[in-house]
Amino acid sequence: SHKALTFPSPHLSVASSSRLCVSLFHPFARILGLCRNKLESFSPFGCLVGQIWKLADHSPPRFQVCVPWEKLTASVEGTEKAELRKKKGVKPLFSSSFDMAAGLLSTWPWERLGLYKYILYGPIVGNVLYSTYQEGSLKLDWCFCLLVLWYIRYLVNLYWSTFVNMMFLSKSIRIDKQGYGFKQVDSEWDWDNFLVFQSLIGFLACSMSSMGSLPIWNTKGLLWILVLHVGISEPVYYCVHRLFHTGSWFTNYHSINHSSPVLHPYTGYQLTFLEHLVLTSVTGIPILGSFLLGYGSLLTIAGYLLAFDFLRCMGYSNTEIVPHQLFQTLPFLKYLIYTGTYHSMHHTEMETNFCLFMPIFDAIGKTLNSKSWELHEKMRSKAGTYGRVPDFVFLAHVVDVCSAMHAPFVFRTFASLPYRFQAFLIPFWPITFGVMLAMWAKAKTFGFSFYNLRGKLHETWVVPRFGFQYFLPFAKEGINKRIDEAILKADGLGVKVLSLAALNKNEALNGGGTLFVNKHPDLKVRVVHGNTLTAAVILNEIGEEIEEVFLTGATSKLGRAIALYLCRRKVRVLMLTLSTERFQKIQKEAPVDCQSNLVQVTKYQAARHCKTWIVGKWITLREQSWAPPGAHFHQFVVPPILAFRKDCTYGDLAAMRLPDDVEGLWSCEYTMDRGVVHACHAGGVVHFLEGWTHHEVGAIDVDRIDLVWNAAMKHGLKPVSNINKLKQK
Repeated sequence: SHKALTFPSPHLSVASSSRLCVSLFHPFARILGLCRNKLESFSPFGCLVGQIWKLADHSPPRFQVCVPWEKLTASVEGTEKAELRKKKGVKPLFSSSFDMAAGLLSTWPWERLGLYKYILYGPIVGNVLYSTYQEGSLKLDWCFCLLVLWYIRYLVNLYWSTFVNMMFLSKSIRIDKQGYGFKQVDSEWDWDNFLVFQSLIGFLACSMSSMGSLPIWNTKGLLWILVLHVGISEPVYYCVHRLFHTGSWFTNYHSINHSSPVLHPYTGYQLTFLEHLVLTSVTGIPILGSFLLGYGSLLTIAGYLLAFDFLRCMGYSNTEIVPHQLFQTLPFLKYLIYTGTYHSMHHTEMETNFCLFMPIFDAIGKTLNSKSWELHEKMRSKAGTYGRVPDFVFLAHVVDVCSAMHAPFVFRTFASLPYRFQAFLIPFWPITFGVMLAMWAKAKTFGFSFYNLRGKLHETWVVPRFGFQYFLPFAKEGINKRIDEAILKADGLGVKVLSLAALNKNEALNGGGTLFVNKHPDLKVRVVHGNTLTAAVILNEIGEEIEEVFLTGATSKLGRAIALYLCRRKVRVLMLTLSTERFQKIQKEAPVDCQSNLVQVTKYQAARHCKTWIVGKWITLREQSWAPPGAHFHQFVVPPILAFRKDCTYGDLAAMRLPDDVEGLWSCEYTMDRGVVHACHAGGVVHFLEGWTHHEVGAIDVDRIDLVWNAAMKHGLKPVSNINKLKQK
């Protein structure tokens, strides 16, 4: 069940240098070999050509990695497709001899530069700055136009990514219903390499020719670009694309484009450097041709490039936006423009649908998949429907303006990492603030993200309210209305469990969810606050050796449960509260012999000798200063408190890692690491997995804390507290 996969070695010895040189000539030697006899007959270098051909069969140095072949196939094709192929006896996407040996020009020259690759824009930016300095004002020259064009092209791709990741817009027209996964996001991280490359090509072209002085518009130039695209670019791309699907051309180059399980606009640029050279050449033929014919213009070139990017993103979007009625009314159009469905079939049945944008060339080459239009109509007929109903829903809310930009439909790569404030967010703050006001005025709860766990669909929905709004007295009714609507929607759809996040279950807002359960006694969906598991996570961080803790937010739902649980363990709990009435009410719930372990305190100074602080209410830097050196701050407050004290340690927010078999998860939940969710989210997951039929609202049942914790462990959820690491340090 395991096949040995080979990869190019990252470190080459001196002894292997000759073999490396040979491997660089590998693709070209293959081409030369096709006409080797003629070359040897007519060329004085025929012998050399023959030797290169013989040596080209030597493989570059490699190291072997043994992986389950079924897992590799599943990661590329998707689990369901891989299993279907296996049942039908169809060969997997890659044969067991799948070869990842790197060929000539298979990597970008600036592969190791990371973000420093943007330094390559230096010559263009420098030219703009120099001309501005010389002229005394910003000059709209060709270098400036290149930068503007680069920015607009970047936005075209970014907005396509935004659209397909907006679950509330694209769910019903998604072709492949799977999620991307973190591995795919990482592999497509440098999708914009082609923009850097093509900008440099444009800079060189304008520097060494008269392309820098083109007119703004030329109508004939537009016509010639269309003619050259249809007459040359399309057939050239079709032929080269088919070539890249053969033998070593596929294994050494094009296989990377087919390695992503789910298509995304950025997948279209996950190509090797050689393929991008070809793609840039195909793109450049109409541009260069119109220029050489004397009809080039700035707007026609820019328009062509933007249209090229738009159509390429559309084909890789994994969505179907083209109405099938259009092709029914004008049947000839389906041969002139491809769709998302059309290109997605190329990635499931790779011997079909090779065209760039025009299916007519597949028809001519007899590679047109006959099921393309049928699938297209099927996908579009579902547009506007809800689609698959989730089994579990986590009802979240926005924390603040900056963290709102951590949404998966804003910046995909940023969302795939735990949220941390970044300086690049500042320019977008006014825009996001405007969106917040618009959401406050009209928006309803919307779908945010999803993942699959053991064949069940889990979704996150978001109440369009920001953290500060929950503390505005006049906003209370509106927020509860939005939550109530979401619960009724989930109930109508057939959702099994809905878990309330953070402030959506605020005691002062709706009694920890009791408002909705009492209002709708016949609910089929189970409403849970998930705080039982949150309490369990915090309590399991506190070692058996701890004899005293200081608890803020002591009379809250979580604070009460933590205090009652710890006092049973004979731990002395200093409960910070000004309300003697609320304290005494909690104290009376404790067993008589444990009530003395609960102590009311009214000032932070009372904890100046206590090294274990459990923070359930946001505390200032001054309040933190009362903790003794070496104190540890456990916390269940959102947002987390500032790590101000260098002589103290700070715990993570209560959270758990989802089971290892989770699929399609590719974005991080607020500040959580990859694959980690807040404990209240995990509590809802456990409630669903266990099939519990009760609502978990209102006060936490202290007797169920250990039960819920054990259930979480049974289902493969893992605690992620950093307390053990901090102790080791």
